[in-house]
Amino acid sequence: MSLQTYFLKVKEIVPETTEAITLVFDHPETGKMAYQAGQFLTLLLNIEQQSVRRAYSLCTSPTTDEYPAITVKKVEKGLVSNYLHQTLRPGSVLEVLPPMGQFTTAFDAQQTRHLILLAGGSGITPLMAILKAALAEEPQSQVSLLYANRDPQSIIFKEALEKFQTQYPERFRVVHLLEKAPLFWNKGHKGRISTKLLKKILDSWPSFDSTHTEYYMCGPGGMMQQITQSFTELGLPLDNLRKESFGVSPEEAAQKAAAVLPAATLSALPAYTVLVKYAGEEYTFDVPPRQNYPANRP
Repeated sequence: MSLQTYFLKVKEIVPETTEAITLVFDHPETGKMAYQAGQFLTLLLNIEQQSVRRAYSLCTSPTTDEYPAITVKKVEKGLVSNYLHQTLRPGSVLEVLPPMGQFTTAFDAQQTRHLILLAGGSGITPLMAILKAALAEEPQSQVSLLYANRDPQSIIFKEALEKFQTQYPERFRVVHLLEKAPLFWNKGHKGRISTKLLKKILDSWPSFDSTHTEYYMCGPGGMMQQITQSFTELGLPLDNLRKESFGVSPEEAAQKAAAVLPAATLSALPAYTVLVKYAGEEYTFDVPPRQNYPANRP
């Protein structure tokens, strides 16, 4: 049994930063596409005679946004991100799998809770969808966001976040963390996340008991590892920490492997047989050294 796919037409392309764009889609001709805030779309592409799949989180909420959208940050030498940035135009059509993912939550107008969102870089995309839904659907809940970036120019959704702060001054707050902050920058913290800094930020936010506090995290692997370690050091409940990992693209994985292992070592590594169960079907293939996915993968 194969999953039904959608054909989505690009309605609008919104520049977010010099490296990130948001692709706004029309709903498919078959009807409005159902999804939940925090889920992702898998794009089915053919690039340079390769069949390629990439997952991108939806940055929209079905209750606050008329049309679904994803945000794509360009990766150096990234096959898919560069293709999307360079070739897509309004009117372009992409084939996608149905929305998927468990990085979401049920929203209830009667619910009172504190959603603490921990984002790094393009990891803001699913968290943007969640905060939109929470602010619109749960008037008694609080939302707090820690957002780490390289510099002010790399902050995705900067204007939208400022708008939400103005619109919900008693319920929504953002703390920015910049690795390379300007000399006189005073709109947040400088450097990288640490246990000490995380505690300082959490202590400045509204305090709810653990049963009414939920943490959602998405960002680079190093940041997520540090936050997980900090939770342990601070005695915070790891069961309340939800994680969404983007992982790395095949291009990035290949570059990292080549940087760490010499070619002779890579060539001597054995091939691995991989079994994938997907959409009711099973696929078996061998993955040799230097290759991150089968050339004839489904």
